[in-house]
Amino acid sequence: MLKIEHLTKTYGDKKAVDDLSLHIEPGEIYGFIGHNGAGKTTTIKACAGILQFDAGSIYIDGMDVSKEPLKCKQILAYIPDNPDLYGFLSGIKYLNFVADIFGVSAADRQERIKKYADLFGLTDDLAQPVSAYSHGMKQKLAIISAWLHAPKLIIMDEPFVGLDPKAAHLLKGMMAEHCASGGAIFFSTHVLEVAEKLCDKVAIIKEGRLVACGTMEDVKGTASLEEVFLELEGDDA
Repeated sequence: MLKIEHLTKTYGDKKAVDDLSLHIEPGEIYGFIGHNGAGKTTTIKACAGILQFDAGSIYIDGMDVSKEPLKCKQILAYIPDNPDLYGFLSGIKYLNFVADIFGVSAADRQERIKKYADLFGLTDDLAQPVSAYSHGMKQKLAIISAWLHAPKLIIMDEPFVGLDPKAAHLLKGMMAEHCASGGAIFFSTHVLEVAEKLCDKVAIIKEGRLVACGTMEDVKGTASLEEVFLELEGDDA
């Protein structure tokens, strides 16, 4: 579903991502772990098609992100770590705007908006302007918008930040449901306990380079993911 091959991105003299290769299969929840500045967000933005890179290739469902960006974006959804939504729109107008972009039918959008807005307790707030939303409410709205067009691949950067425990639990259920139906999820997180319980596979990146990847069992062995991460980080941890 998502294939990253020898990805390299440089800012000046610094290699933010250095020869990174990962492969996320359909049905997998794939966690992406690393300290601040390790290269996670750069990688995620490159996969989402919003950041150019210097070398390597990224394929989504067999399509090259650099050569077929629109086709790739039609089948993926991206949630940044700090969703920048249109504050002048109401919640419902924002969701309809997203649905229009992806060509979601009136019947499908109505069904999905009702399903997920009810799930997150956001239905009564959809008439309010997004500018009046709290950070947590904006995060919920971004999540709903990501699921609107039934994407094959969902890419998320720190999706649990700002969510209350109930909303975080609901998101984990949505992620599992999405992958059970054949989709795939690639997401970064600092919440290692969540990654350990939720992910099928995990990759750990340090200073732009991959230092560990594979199934959760292979990466952590008999230790916890936190213990493995801290050991790999060494003195930097």
